[in-house]
Amino acid sequence: MQPNLTDAAEPALRAGTRPFVDYSSQMRITANPALRLLFRTLGLFFLVLGTAGYMLPGLPGTVFILISAYFFAQSSPRFYNWLMNHPTFGTWIRDFRAGKGVPLWLKFYAPAMIVLFSGLSVYYLWAVRGIWWAAAGTVAVAAYGVVYILRLPTRPPR
Repeated sequence: MQPNLTDAAEPALRAGTRPFVDYSSQMRITANPALRLLFRTLGLFFLVLGTAGYMLPGLPGTVFILISAYFFAQSSPRFYNWLMNHPTFGTWIRDFRAGKGVPLWLKFYAPAMIVLFSGLSVYYLWAVRGIWWAAAGTVAVAAYGVVYILRLPTRPPR
């Protein structure tokens, strides 16, 4: 038996699932009800975008999930706790917030996708349309994204 576990958590551990953890203490809920509604709506919007990002090429998923966690932390204990306890998304958010970094596969995959899709955009903008300044802006933003991802700490394999 592991120390410091409540009796309610023991059946979940025996079943191989992670026990529910209340992350409400990490929240700073806005006092303005209209702002809370706006943040909750934005959180749901970015959660949908993030989920779509795992199915559609070129659309980032993890970034939008992190943004939705931010908005839920400002507005809704229910959605924030659901997201933080989610078997997939919660692990990524908790690891990112703890400074553990990103998995090694992501350090290869994300820059490759950034270079591929930005390269296609640059080709279209510069070679097809002749808009050199938009192509230069795309290169600058893509380079920043690649450098940012490569500078993140690498999470050791589990």
